[in-house]
Amino acid sequence: MIMGSLTSPLRLLRCHEKCLKPHIRFLMPHHFKMISIESGGLVLPNVLAVGLGTCVYLWTASNSKVTKLCDLGPNDSVSSVQWTREGSFISVGTNLGQVQVWDGMQCKKVRTFGGHQTRTGVLAWNSRILSSGGRDRNILQHDLRVSSDYISKLVGGHKSEVCGLKWSHDDRELASGGNDNQLLVWNQHSQQPILRLTEHTAAVKAITWSPHQSNLLASGGGTADRCIRFWNTANGHQLNSIDTGSQVCNLAWSKNVNELVSTHGYSQNQIMVWKYPAMAKVATLTGHSLRVLYLAMSPDGQTIVTGAGDETLRFWNVFPSMRAPAPVKDSSLWSLGRTHIR
Repeated sequence: MIMGSLTSPLRLLRCHEKCLKPHIRFLMPHHFKMISIESGGLVLPNVLAVGLGTCVYLWTASNSKVTKLCDLGPNDSVSSVQWTREGSFISVGTNLGQVQVWDGMQCKKVRTFGGHQTRTGVLAWNSRILSSGGRDRNILQHDLRVSSDYISKLVGGHKSEVCGLKWSHDDRELASGGNDNQLLVWNQHSQQPILRLTEHTAAVKAITWSPHQSNLLASGGGTADRCIRFWNTANGHQLNSIDTGSQVCNLAWSKNVNELVSTHGYSQNQIMVWKYPAMAKVATLTGHSLRVLYLAMSPDGQTIVTGAGDETLRFWNVFPSMRAPAPVKDSSLWSLGRTHIR
């Protein structure tokens, strides 16, 4: 459900050009992952995709240009967006259950996949395959090289909506989280889960794989759970559990240093940076007044973007570059005045 009506998204997205505060203001929908920022390689570096209502907009960091990628029309709405790991393709999940693939550079639709009965709330790319999770409890695997809507359906999985989905960095395993409080792990050869992890006591939306260690998975639970849990997917063992004190909405693991960022909802709406494996707090970032539902990371691994129900996007420089860690410092949209913690 979209909150309010957005009559001028371009003006709202560009308000940072005149605002002093380090955020972009726009109306955010609840429950769905609506923002994604990934490297387009040499083709589309530093482009932020934002789904608002029936439209997807692309915001280019280098010149602050906003482009409308697509409009789904009056009968459908955007429920998820996700860039490919490299290249210029972006996938768009819709409330009616479609998965569309667009060329972000040409602003042309490449493909439409069917298969879901209702909204497609999460998307995840590996190097070749696009996975989609729906309210219909299904996970479908799509391949642009194949004419069919999907090449496989993962069965025997979740008992309610799939709300988290993430491929491991080596493309060998797919982790899925559901509103049934389950965290499932699938491999690339099986259509049934190889691990069923049931320790969470609330929905599992937040999932991230370590880029530094194979088979290391982190997951975050909702309001009744509040925990970040770490798993060895080689044997299914839980390695650690940290009670964060708040609903865990998102997790992302830094590729530059062995640290994670988590975003939170009720009751503190904070953003936290953790050093792994000690799970010592590096920083606690505040400013959002409602739960921080959306998180994305820039291609260089230094900047994160957070979005919340308070109708703002905020840019934070939370991780050092891969080459030269810097001391922690305070300061405050990319080169337009992002918030630094080091």
